Amino acid sequence: MKRLVLALGLLLAAPAQAVTPDEILDDPALEARAREISKGLRCLVCRNENIDESNAELASDLRVLVRERLVEGDSDEEVLDYVVDRYGEYVLLKPTATGANLVLWIAGPAMLLVAGGLGLVYVRRRGSAPDAAAAGLSAEEEARLRDILEE
Repeated sequence: MKRLVLALGLLLAAPAQAVTPDEILDDPALEARAREISKGLRCLVCRNENIDESNAELASDLRVLVRERLVEGDSDEEVLDYVVDRYGEYVLLKPTATGANLVLWIAGPAMLLVAGGLGLVYVRRRGSAPDAAAAGLSAEEEARLRDILEE
């Protein structure tokens, strides 16, 4: 009995789709396209959750908008372009690597290469620097050390 309860609990703990029955399209092909498009759109309230999994009102509005555009005959790209024009590129879970985003895509690896180069230069210079301990103390430093130790 305990195992049955545990199994049911695990099944119910699976992430539920937030799409309500009144949002589902009658045409299975259009509904499949809508689901595929929805997987790539970010819920602007929940941030890192797609609109298909979000229960937020805005996500519901976006799901309805996607389905309306598909019913009107838009292609998948036209639907995405429409949503991006209306809400900005932040609505995409996988932003494009063009325009201003290209700077963001390149900045991380570029900073890693620069930091690696600086680290390499530092290590090489440090290895070729004279050893301060091997040079010993100057006569002035030895006298100062004796004075400190005598006090």
